[in-house]
Amino acid sequence: MITSPASAHSRMSEVSNQPVPFFRPDIREDEVQEVVATLRSGWLTTGERVRRFEQDFAAAVGGSHAIALNSATAAMHLALDALRLQRDQAVLVPTMTFAATAEVVRYQGAIPILVDCDAETLNIDLDDAERKLAGRTENVVGIMPVHVGGFMLDMRAVSEFAQRHKLWVVEDAAHAFPAAWRSNVAEEWQRCGHNTADVTCFSFYANKTITTGEGGMAVTEDKDLADRMRLMSLHGLSHDAWGRYTAGGSWDYQILAPGFKYNLTDIAAAIGIHQLARAESMRTEREAIAVYYSQALADVDAIETPPTSADRIHSWHLYPIKLRLDQLSIDRNRFIVELKQAGVGCSVHWRPLHMHPYYQETFGWREEELPVATREWQRVISLPLFPGMRPAEIDRVIETVRRICSVHGSAR
Repeated sequence: MITSPASAHSRMSEVSNQPVPFFRPDIREDEVQEVVATLRSGWLTTGERVRRFEQDFAAAVGGSHAIALNSATAAMHLALDALRLQRDQAVLVPTMTFAATAEVVRYQGAIPILVDCDAETLNIDLDDAERKLAGRTENVVGIMPVHVGGFMLDMRAVSEFAQRHKLWVVEDAAHAFPAAWRSNVAEEWQRCGHNTADVTCFSFYANKTITTGEGGMAVTEDKDLADRMRLMSLHGLSHDAWGRYTAGGSWDYQILAPGFKYNLTDIAAAIGIHQLARAESMRTEREAIAVYYSQALADVDAIETPPTSADRIHSWHLYPIKLRLDQLSIDRNRFIVELKQAGVGCSVHWRPLHMHPYYQETFGWREEELPVATREWQRVISLPLFPGMRPAEIDRVIETVRRICSVHGSAR
């Protein structure tokens, strides 16, 4: 008999007839009190709480340098700037990703070369990356892998690919904290962010595995890269506000480069400090829900559940099912309509980049050039998954998915 996760059962629900949101942030009294203390401190912007958050996060992933920023997009942009990405150079970017991964390449005037995905994990397909390299005349200088949903790539394979082609690696780890990988069960775990790329970029957006409301972090082992990213995160100034306005600071500063306004505030870091302290407990709660989902849906022929592996610690940011459309009389979009009509929130991650007008019209990408992503995205639906889900909410999601598959289970 399958039972709901024990941690979820400890919060019995009285809202079984209420809609199930796609996500609900897990904010507790520690976060609230830290924000209140920040407001009362008189210092709201980048200051001592940001520095503490950076230090704690670097320790959590085993990284040498962590720079707190206002988004993962900012982290990736600063990484590309620090790596001196130039106009008309090119970067390998998975087509199965959010807008930010490729748009930061465009910020630099460079060209994103879109790469197809692995059919099972939806992560970047290095074999297709090899093919895309063979057919390009641009000066390709980097690769930006994404860990879709929090299931990590084998970063050793990515590193070997990058070294073979003399590429730097900027890791879009927006979904992948806390996550880890190893090549086989005999090896030690390698945490995402612990020397897995030149720069690893994390997201703390409202629906991520930990949140600061809006926020991100860049982690690197390279002090020069870290110094450049920190400099450029606040207008290229030689001293930030915390350094200028503390008792021992000087009002004076110099503009060393035309930087950006990407700094994180102490108010946001106040949330992040306590979210970070609970990161693993929240991950294990998400994992328990994911395992329960997979067990409860295992006998539904029209559904494929997400992959797992003994060689991965999955962050479980997302729980994406895939529909076997040949066993359903409706398509994915109608399936979503019926989920929402039943009060179950859901989303799609993502419409591939090559299927958006900008990349079609600007670079001429065609669906047949990225056939796996073109096919797979039409089958994907992300179900609700977050710590604090009530047992009745979890069961309602499962029962709704099973009912829709039963009603529309005749093959087309």
